[in-house]
Amino acid sequence: MLAMTAIVALRYLAASGVFAMLTQRVRPGYHSRLGPQIRREIGWSLASAAIYGIPAGLVAWGWQEHGWTRIYIAWDSWPLWYLPLAPLLYLFAHDTWFYWTHRLMHRPRWFRSMHAVHHASRPPTAWAAMSFHPWEALTGAVVIPALVFIIPIHVAMLGLVLLVMTVMGVTNHMGWEMFPRALVHSKLSSWLITASHHQRHHEEYRCNYGLYFRFWDRLCGTDRGLSPNA
Repeated sequence: MLAMTAIVALRYLAASGVFAMLTQRVRPGYHSRLGPQIRREIGWSLASAAIYGIPAGLVAWGWQEHGWTRIYIAWDSWPLWYLPLAPLLYLFAHDTWFYWTHRLMHRPRWFRSMHAVHHASRPPTAWAAMSFHPWEALTGAVVIPALVFIIPIHVAMLGLVLLVMTVMGVTNHMGWEMFPRALVHSKLSSWLITASHHQRHHEEYRCNYGLYFRFWDRLCGTDRGLSPNA
């Protein structure tokens, strides 16, 4: 458990640190006067890392010692066409869980008791990716560990899922759009979430609840488009 917590914490520090340095280079002064906020974000995020590390450690132990999960190593255990499908299934399932729990946490009582910690980041920074109240962190920590017992996935593809989860979690909170305008306003991006989309959520609160995809926002009428400030 301790080893997995350390891995999650180091992954967070490395990813957020890299994109925070990029922010300093591209947007000089963006972090000015945000020192106390960033320290709070790092503190909450390290606490979240400990919470994420517990189910992740249990999964790693159950897989390696008892073969409990549906993680596989041999490339031919499942058809090759299934390799890229599994990450998409994981990301869509995670996005679905996140959308509905996120909307729930925007109800006044839930927001005050849990989600306000995350929205205290004004403006959000790369360090805010895991800045959650412990109860909110718990709702996010159980998703991928639960899926490995249900949906078969190659260990390399699971690594890809974790990479996408980490990078999008950080880049969507940078407060500015790092991707080219042509991509952000393309047909492909109309279904994907980047900083411009998530920034609007942090500005208006009652919209843009998704994590990776805009599917549920568009289906449920909560998509308010992109922020002009990102």
